[in-house]
Amino acid sequence: MNIALIGYGKMGHEIEKIALQRGHNIVSIIDMNNLEEFNSPAFKSADVAIEFSTPDSAIQNYRKCFEVGVAVVAGTTGWLEHLEEVKKACAEQGQTFFYASNYSLGVNIFFALNKYLAKIMNNYPSYDVKMEEVHHIHKLDAPSGTAITLAEDLIKEVDRKERWNLEVEEKQTDLSIHCIREGEVPGIHEIIYESEADIISIKHDAKSRVGFALGAVLAAEFTNGKKGFLGMGDMLKF
Repeated sequence: MNIALIGYGKMGHEIEKIALQRGHNIVSIIDMNNLEEFNSPAFKSADVAIEFSTPDSAIQNYRKCFEVGVAVVAGTTGWLEHLEEVKKACAEQGQTFFYASNYSLGVNIFFALNKYLAKIMNNYPSYDVKMEEVHHIHKLDAPSGTAITLAEDLIKEVDRKERWNLEVEEKQTDLSIHCIREGEVPGIHEIIYESEADIISIKHDAKSRVGFALGAVLAAEFTNGKKGFLGMGDMLKF
């Protein structure tokens, strides 16, 4: 499969290494210094573009991919105010777009565990719930896309929580997300239920970027040849 990389930071380098190990070709690499590459024959030859850039540049990158009909695996978070535009392009223009707030297999298992635990804890109002997430100092958005997914899934199941708030709990019906940016932490997410009697918590701690990069390449393999708006729910059957 021919893969283009959009964004060539630490994640881009890790994705390149795994893609080559799995027998794929990297036909184009685009970073902030060579945006003209979007119009090159090499980029247009890609079956899928894997995009890990910045929230500010992501939507424009997706538009450029759509202009030349290259399928996108989107790894950037913090751009979701444009989500309906992307879905419309898939529905009306025949574009292909795969989005996940987190590509790690372990995190997606954690998503499922979070929803299951939330269903149980909905029946026990003596437990309040909050969330904490930790990432490296280079991460530009807060809370993380993963934290937002966890929060929204939890709120759907726990009737006593109506919305999430960053850092503070203005009302009892708020789910507080505490964000920490330090060092080179790949990503830690913890959900904490606390009562007067005890604490129940579940936690995912990424050891490196490898899990995210592998998941992105697997998503590209799944996306190749398909049409429409896709996600981890399409690829993983649990």
